[in-house]
Amino acid sequence: MSGNIDEYYPARGRVVLHVDMNAFYCSVHEAEEPEKYRNQPTAVAGSVELRKGVIVTCSYAARKRGISTGMTVSQGLKKCPELIVIKPDFHLYRNYSRAFMDIAYGYTPLLQAVSIDECYLDITGSKQFGTPLDIAHEIQSRISDELGLPCSIGVAPNKLLAKMASDMKKPNGITVLRIRDVPALLWDKPCNELFGIGHKTADKLKKMRIYTIGQLAAADELLLSEKFGVAGHWMKQAAHGLDDSPVRDDQEKNKSVGHTTTLPRDISRMEEVQRVFLNLADQVTRRLRRQKLVAQTVQITIRTPDMKTITRSQSLETVIDRAEDVYREACELYRKHWSEDKPVRLLGITLQNLVTKEESALQLDLFDYEQQPRKESLTKTMDLLRDKFGENAVLTAGMLTDDPSALIRNHKIRGTSLQTDFLRKSEDES
Repeated sequence: MSGNIDEYYPARGRVVLHVDMNAFYCSVHEAEEPEKYRNQPTAVAGSVELRKGVIVTCSYAARKRGISTGMTVSQGLKKCPELIVIKPDFHLYRNYSRAFMDIAYGYTPLLQAVSIDECYLDITGSKQFGTPLDIAHEIQSRISDELGLPCSIGVAPNKLLAKMASDMKKPNGITVLRIRDVPALLWDKPCNELFGIGHKTADKLKKMRIYTIGQLAAADELLLSEKFGVAGHWMKQAAHGLDDSPVRDDQEKNKSVGHTTTLPRDISRMEEVQRVFLNLADQVTRRLRRQKLVAQTVQITIRTPDMKTITRSQSLETVIDRAEDVYREACELYRKHWSEDKPVRLLGITLQNLVTKEESALQLDLFDYEQQPRKESLTKTMDLLRDKFGENAVLTAGMLTDDPSALIRNHKIRGTSLQTDFLRKSEDES
């Protein structure tokens, strides 16, 4: 599609691109080892072990053979015995993510990364690079030539339509979606295909006899507001293709979460160090979960009585957000890099290489696979307790025992009891 440049750069309005990498994890492995993976049915799974592995993404060759995200590895292999299952490499994915965003960033400083494999670009002020289609084609070509990765790009006057446009042609598609195109292209589709409306909201709309995006566009806004609050106004606007949310430059967003504590006296015994680390791990992971983030690198800080400071870090094979995992890694780092006879004045834990929990693919070991739902429920309940009753509502077990081997064990036992009591109380209140 081509046309006069002024058609794409209206006198009043914006031009937004949404760049969406196609089957990103699998495409990265194919770019790294094309002779091994090109045009092959591949899948990246949280664990390659058959009984517990879950497929987090799969190549388009695998999708043609019936493989889909969310399948277990065993289900995938039954459908496609030749499926190649690949262990995740988050460090590699982040490198490629930075590389494709660096290419896109060359066309505008207004780049907003929304996950590891997608970003918005506001190119309203980028006429020097050509029309929006010129820019989209050039970005797509450079990502393909320089990185060996496919991507789809949506071109639109706002973020909502740019996102929906990028989903229309995959892989390697470029789609222009203008507001005037919305009635013809979107209004006959079910409401849950409008970006931002999930299945639960769509089900509520069905009870109101609103089944399509077009019916949503024609619905009474007052009625929508009564049912959905401020979201009702947004849904009405979105159904007409209207969205004024800005593309925010988030190049400088938080890259770490950390906490340090200066000790009331110098300590050297491992039991005392463990107690401090458990409390620090508890605090930093709570902050991490509040931001809906997970981390792949744990760093400890040690300051001596003569004010010398050292840091040591360890990157993990998978991402974490629980205190017990951070505590374990911190203690291992300390034992590896510090001897017990040396006193310390300050200790700290910093979590780095942060990603949103939604975009992370968790690689679970055998124990975690069995215990994960219970652990997440327990952690969520303990966070709710603190939100409701204050930070001291749940005591860290390290403050209650001098037995280092019991620190995490007691923490779990207390948490389970608290969880039961809290859930019972919540049910009674409701």
